[in-house]
Amino acid sequence: MGFWARPPRERAAAFAVLRAQPGPVRYPDPPVPFTRRGDGFWALVRHADVTEASRNPQIFSSEPNATSVIDSPSWLNRYVDSMINMDDPRHAKIRRIVSRAFTPRMLAKTDDDVRRRAARIVDDLIASGPGDFVAKVAVRLPVEVICDMLGIPDHYQPRVVRLTNIVLGNTDPEYTGITPEMGRLRTGLGLAKVAWAARELHRLAARLGRERVAAPTGDLTSALVNANVDGERLSAREFGTFFLLLVVAGNETTRNAIAHGLKLFTDHPDQRDLLLDDFDARIAGAVDEIVRYSTPVICFRRNLTRDHELNGHALAKGDKVMLFYNSANRDEAVFTDPDRFDITRSPNPHVGFGGPGPHYCLGANLARREITVMFQELFTRLPDIRADGEPDLLLSSFINGIKRLPCTFTAP
Repeated sequence: MGFWARPPRERAAAFAVLRAQPGPVRYPDPPVPFTRRGDGFWALVRHADVTEASRNPQIFSSEPNATSVIDSPSWLNRYVDSMINMDDPRHAKIRRIVSRAFTPRMLAKTDDDVRRRAARIVDDLIASGPGDFVAKVAVRLPVEVICDMLGIPDHYQPRVVRLTNIVLGNTDPEYTGITPEMGRLRTGLGLAKVAWAARELHRLAARLGRERVAAPTGDLTSALVNANVDGERLSAREFGTFFLLLVVAGNETTRNAIAHGLKLFTDHPDQRDLLLDDFDARIAGAVDEIVRYSTPVICFRRNLTRDHELNGHALAKGDKVMLFYNSANRDEAVFTDPDRFDITRSPNPHVGFGGPGPHYCLGANLARREITVMFQELFTRLPDIRADGEPDLLLSSFINGIKRLPCTFTAP
């Protein structure tokens, strides 16, 4: 994890060096106790390579694992083997059922809920005063919205945040209690901690699912556990892993985009002024540029099902590749002056929500809406809000997360 503890500028410079190489570079797998060490992986760092791999799931498979360079042990897979780690027909089945569950009525209610909750969050921020922007704002909106969609009681939300922090922050000692002094065992212990947190979320899903089968309430959990699409239903395990995916992904990506967004607008006051000059016209471009520039999800893995030539480079059946979205989003061949934050950037074919293809983020539109509404509420009522110091970054090779970010503003 030493590389990922380096400052962001150093990491970006290292990926720029990789993009300049004649082809992908192969790296050895990290040693992880209790898991089989594989033959290494190819780092796909160019936009063209990442998008081609994303478009061809028949060759670049998400099975058996898409979220980690190592193969997760079976005792962990039972909790985290979600549709992210699936190809068709399993992936298509779950996507069909889930798509039917997102009815126009539910989406309209969610939009109203986003606005109502964003307004209340800013009310609370004004009342409490400056402090940690992540805890007071960025964490709250996405977790409150996704919990409301799923019917998770409000009193359970702080526990949901703690559990999702462990699932995605499993290499950060603050969330796991597992320190570098524990040596090589720390990664294995981190996976065990993930299994515990995921099991707790599965238990919540099972309880809610049983309640909604007996008495549907119109929330997303009710729709999912009672869905029957052409004779297809979600099994209890499928519902549990999708529930976990929604809670984790529906929280982390938006949370970090909002936090990075405030820091970016603080560091680039010209872009902030540009946005506030015509918010409605420029916010869509600003949201996409925040996601491109910060890339909350750093990477995913794919597995070669057969020999393949990728943009002139030979890959073999059984090879692993890591799709580094953070690097693809700074590719000089695609983005002019890629290290510049520019809310008017057009076109902006970023892969911050994943590359094109069947695994493009299901929640991208919801994330865009949440980020839009949150900044509209913030900049309308607290036009001078800004970051007041440097962020405390998550130690992770998977999530470009901000744990804390001090903020300041003039109360109205």
